Amino acid sequence: MDSGLISSLLDHPVSDGVLLLDRGGRCLVANPAARRRGLDKLVEHHALSLAGLYARLLAGERELPCELPDTGAPLRGLLRTVEIDAGTPVAFSLSIRLSEDIDDWLEAAESGGHALWVWDLRHDQMRGSGAWIEWVGLPGQDAPLPFQNIEQRIHPDDRVAMRTALADYLDGTAAHYLCEYRCEAADGTWRWVRDSGRITARDAQGRPSKVAGTLTCIDSQKGLEQTLREQRSLVEDTQRLAGMASWRWDLASGRVESADALRGALGLDGDARVRAWLRRCRRGDRPVLRRAWRDLHEQGRPAQFELVVAGAGGPLHLQVWASPQFDAMGAPRRVLAQVQDVTRQRRLDAEVHRRGALLRRVAALGRIGGCEIDADTRVLHWTGECAGLHGREDESLPLAELLRHYTTESREALEAAMSRVADGAPAETLELCFYRPDGEQIWTQAVVDFDRDAGGPPRYLVLFRDISGERAATERIERLAHFDALTGLPNRARLRHDVDAALAGGAGVYQALLLLDISGFGGINEAHGHAAGDIVLRAVAARLHMLVDAGDLFGRIGADEFVVLLQHGAGRDDVAATAQRLVTGLSDPVPAAGEVLRFGVSAGIAVRPPGVGFDELLRAAGVALHGARQRGRNHIEFYSPDAWRRARRRLDIEHALRGALEHEEFSLAYQPQIDLDQQTVCGVEALLRWEHPALGTCPPDEFIEIAESTGDIVAIGEWVLREACRQAAAWDAAGLAFGRMSVNVSAVQLRDPGFAQRVLAACSATGWPPARLELEITESALLLDTDALWACFGVLQSACVGLAVDDFGTGFSSLSYLSRFPVGRLKIDRSFIAELADADANGRAVAVTRAIIQLGTALRMRVLAEGVESDADEQLLRDYGCNEVQGYLYARPLPPRELVRWLQGQVQAVAQQHLALA
Repeated sequence: MDSGLISSLLDHPVSDGVLLLDRGGRCLVANPAARRRGLDKLVEHHALSLAGLYARLLAGERELPCELPDTGAPLRGLLRTVEIDAGTPVAFSLSIRLSEDIDDWLEAAESGGHALWVWDLRHDQMRGSGAWIEWVGLPGQDAPLPFQNIEQRIHPDDRVAMRTALADYLDGTAAHYLCEYRCEAADGTWRWVRDSGRITARDAQGRPSKVAGTLTCIDSQKGLEQTLREQRSLVEDTQRLAGMASWRWDLASGRVESADALRGALGLDGDARVRAWLRRCRRGDRPVLRRAWRDLHEQGRPAQFELVVAGAGGPLHLQVWASPQFDAMGAPRRVLAQVQDVTRQRRLDAEVHRRGALLRRVAALGRIGGCEIDADTRVLHWTGECAGLHGREDESLPLAELLRHYTTESREALEAAMSRVADGAPAETLELCFYRPDGEQIWTQAVVDFDRDAGGPPRYLVLFRDISGERAATERIERLAHFDALTGLPNRARLRHDVDAALAGGAGVYQALLLLDISGFGGINEAHGHAAGDIVLRAVAARLHMLVDAGDLFGRIGADEFVVLLQHGAGRDDVAATAQRLVTGLSDPVPAAGEVLRFGVSAGIAVRPPGVGFDELLRAAGVALHGARQRGRNHIEFYSPDAWRRARRRLDIEHALRGALEHEEFSLAYQPQIDLDQQTVCGVEALLRWEHPALGTCPPDEFIEIAESTGDIVAIGEWVLREACRQAAAWDAAGLAFGRMSVNVSAVQLRDPGFAQRVLAACSATGWPPARLELEITESALLLDTDALWACFGVLQSACVGLAVDDFGTGFSSLSYLSRFPVGRLKIDRSFIAELADADANGRAVAVTRAIIQLGTALRMRVLAEGVESDADEQLLRDYGCNEVQGYLYARPLPPRELVRWLQGQVQAVAQQHLALA
C-alpha cells in the first residue's frame, strides 16, 4: 500500500482508532483518535498477549477480531494483514471502534440528568445532546445554533448573571464557569438548570476557541430549597418566640454561623470567628466550656451548659444545648447548638432568690420568735422559732415553768415589764438571760406588749430575738481592744489606762516604769520560725505573772516589748534590784519542739517624776532601753537626760538624712596621699562632709553608722562615687597629676548584688579610668565572704579597680581573708600612728605598726599610714618600710578648689627643687 495513502488514512479525522503495526507488534504510526486514547502504547504493552494473533495472521489468515484490556471495559477491534502485491504480510493494521464509548458516555450523562453542549466560539455555533436541545426549549433543532438564540431562552432576570459568570470565566477572572438560571421550555414554562463548563480548546493566540459543558435540571432541588427556607423561617419564628437561636461552628475553618438576633445581641458581625465568640464569655465560665468541649470532642456526646456572656446591652445568660457532628473518619467536623436567652428568667430567679434569702437572713440572723401569754391562766403559747430558741418542743406550758430557767434579775425584769404594760404603759424592750435545758446560756432582746382585743381574752405578746452572738462578739471586741491575743496580757491601750490611773492615785509612792525587750528574738523567728517566737512570748508572759509583785502592773506593748510599773520600791537601789531580778528570771532558756531557745532580756527604767504620765515615762524608758541594749544582753539602764539627748540627736539625724541628697547638703573634701620614696602625690582620698541647716556640721563618725542602719548609705555612697570620679576626671583633664582617686565603701553597699556594675557605670559616665579608682573597705566588710562578695570582687578585679583595707588593725584582722581577696593596699589606722612619737622602741603601737608594714610587704601589698602629723612620724614610717602616708603634716582634707591650688603648689615646689639641684 502506498505510504502516502496510509498517511492520509491515519490523519483523517475519524472517531475510531487506527494503528499500523510491524510484524513484531510494535506501533509504527497511529491516527489522532488512537493517540489521544493512548492505544499506541497500550498495544505495545500487551504485545505478548497479542503474539498468538500475529502468528495466525502470518500463517495465512487475513483478519482476526481482538480485544485490548483497558482501565474500564475492554476495547474491541479488528486486526488485518498489510500485503504488497498480494505477497507475504509486511505489517498489520489494527482498527478499534471508539465511537461506541462516546455514545455510552453520552447515554450515561443524560440518564444521570445531565445534558451536554459544545460552543464553537470562532463560528458562534452551539450544539448539544438531545436532552440539551429539549431543555433549552428548541426540540427538533439539530443544526448548530448561535449563542444569542440560546440566551433568548434564559429568563430575563437571570441573563445578566449568566453573561457575567461566563465572561468572567472566559477572561480568566474566574477559575470556572458555574451558573444557575431559569430556562424556558417548549411549552412556555420555566425550568431551573445549573450550567457549568470549561474551555476545551484555544487558538494560536491562546484565546478560547471551544467551550464544552453540562446542563443539569435542578427543579426538584430548587423546590426542596424553597421548602427548606419556609421550614427554616418557621423554625426561626418559633425560636424567636422562645428566645432561642441556632448556632453552628465549623471546626476546620473556625467560621461560626448563627441567627442574626443572637449575633446582634452579642454585638458580633457575620464574619466573627469562634475566638470572637469566646471572648464574650466570662473568665469564670472557662471550666464550664472546657468540660463541654471534652464531652463533645472526646466523648462524642451532647453537652448542656449555661454561660454568662458580655452582650451589646449588658450581661446575657445563655442556655446552650450542643451536639457534635463527625466526618467519615470519626473526627469532629462541626458543632451544632441551640442557644436560648434566659436572661430575663435568671433575673426573675435572682430576685425571687434575693427575697427568699432576705427572709431567711432575717430569721437566721435575728433568731426571732414570738409567744403569747394568757393574762388569766398564765399559760404560754409560742411559735416554733421561739420554742427552738428556748431549747424546747413546740408545745404550751405555764409561764412559771419557763421562768424557772431565767436568771433572777431577768425573771424579775420580765414580771415588772408585764405588770407595767398591763397597766397601760407602752411596749417595753429589755434584755433577758436564761439557760436552755442543755445548760447553754442565751441572751435575748424581748419586746413586751399587752393586747386588749375585745374579741378575745387579754394576753401578753412577747417577741424574742437571740442576741447571744452579739453579746459574745461585744465581749470579744472588748477583750481584743484591751488585751493581747497571744499572751492574754493587757495591751498598750489598756496598760495606758491602768498606769495613768495608778500614777494619778500614787502620790507619795516611789514608782518606776520598766520597758523590757527580748534580745535575740528576731534571730529566733528567723532560725526556728514564728511559732517558736510565740512560745517564747507566752513563756515570758507566764514568768511575769510569777515574778511581778502583787499590785504592780504589767503588759505587752509591742512585738517583743513588755512594760512593768513598779509601785512598791523604796528607792533607786530597790528598783534596780527588782529590775535585775526580773531580767534574770525572764531570760532563762525556753524549750520548744525538742530544742532549747536561748535569749536575753534588756531593761530600760524611768523613775516617775511628779506630773508625768504613761507616754512620757514610756518614752524615757525607751531611751534607757537603747542604752541597755548597747551594753549587751541582760543589762539594765536608768534613764538620764544625756541619754535622751543622744537618742533625740540620733532620731533627728535619721530624719534629716532622708532629704539630704535632694537638698544637696553633702559635699566632698579631698586629702592627698604621698609616696614616701618618690615624694610625690600618689593619690587623693574623697571624704564625705555634711552640713545640715538645722543640725549644723555632722561628722561622718556620727551619721555614717545611722545611714548604714537605715539603708540610706546606698544612695549616699553612689553619689560619693560619681562625684569623686567626676571631680577626678575634671582635674585630670586640667592637667593635674594626682595618681588614683580613693573612695570609701560601706559593707552595706557591698551586699548589693549590683554594686560592681554601678561602680563601672560611674567610671564610664564620668570618663574616669577604673584602673585609677581605689575602693577603701573595712575589715568587717570582708567577713561577709559570700558568693555575691566574691562575684563583686571578681568584676572589680577584671576592670582593674583597686581595693584597700581601711583602718587595718582595729577590726577583725585575719590573714585568711587577706590572702583570699584581691586586696592591693593596707591602710594603718591613725590610732597607731598617733602613739608612735610618744612610744619607746618596744611600745605596742610601734610593734603593731611594724608588724602591719611587714605583713603588707610579705603579701606584696602597698602600705599607707593615716594620721601622719609630724616629721618624726614620717621618719619612723620611712625607716619601717612604709610606702605611702597621709595626714595633716601634708594637707588637711580640702575643698576641690583649695586642693587644686595645693597640687599646683606641689608642682611648683618640685620644679624649684629640680632647679636647685641643677
